[in-house]
Amino acid sequence: MNEIKTQEKDTFRSLHFSIFGAGSIAEAIVRGVLAKQLTEPSQISMINRSNNERLLQLQRKYGVTIELSSEGKQQLLQEADVIVLCMKPKDAAGALHELKPLLRSGTLIISVIAGLSLHAIEHILGPVAAVRTMPNTSSTIGLGATAICCSDAVNDTQRAIAMAMFEAVGIAVEVEEQHMNIVTGLSGSGPAYLYYVMEAMIQAAVDGGLTKEDARDLTVQTVLGAAEMVRLTQEEPAELRRKVTSPGGTTQAAIDVMNTHHVGRTIVSAVHRAAERSQEMEHQIGREIE
Repeated sequence: MNEIKTQEKDTFRSLHFSIFGAGSIAEAIVRGVLAKQLTEPSQISMINRSNNERLLQLQRKYGVTIELSSEGKQQLLQEADVIVLCMKPKDAAGALHELKPLLRSGTLIISVIAGLSLHAIEHILGPVAAVRTMPNTSSTIGLGATAICCSDAVNDTQRAIAMAMFEAVGIAVEVEEQHMNIVTGLSGSGPAYLYYVMEAMIQAAVDGGLTKEDARDLTVQTVLGAAEMVRLTQEEPAELRRKVTSPGGTTQAAIDVMNTHHVGRTIVSAVHRAAERSQEMEHQIGREIE
């Protein structure tokens, strides 16, 4: 670890984090930063609008601080250096209004709420240091892909804090906010596309006589191996596909069927439609807030 990274880690360890929400992504963040030893459980608090049993479970599991009373929750938010918004999109406006009178100057706001723009955050909270993110469900096993974008008030240290948080659960890249919707269509919803393909591969193998267990094991390893080939070789997927597609062979026969049914074009259309839906949700949340 170089000097800059060590400095960032020291800064991270000195901060108090308050995570507003207790879903799977909230838990993934806690698990990730603790596993990477970026901070201690005593530096993390978690609050939730309801479901106290979930908070108690997280406290037992990770040793984080929780509060069940309204007054206690407000105090944790007031004391936080970083507040991570992890509630459902429908609860975003109410949570921001609740948060506004509690914010201290310099508090960093990090949102994982799909469709919540920086403009919408600033409309309620003012020109705060805010980071918008789009993680995906693979963050829950430390293999997430997260895009982040920052408001003008975010400084270099705060940007590094946000990057470190999401690098603790996978990879993180910074993009311009105008690209967050296509990111949602690509990596945000992307795991579901691959699960869909895997379902079909398993079904084809079972139809061909394999047991479901063998079909599943072979499919999972095939997808895992293909992803690792792209990652480790750094070759383009198209080039790797060319290398395993012999003219007149079995793979070529399969690719011909996919081309006939425009599978590639369908995937492109699916990613773009998910991005459009993300933009529609963003506009809807914006209207509700304004």
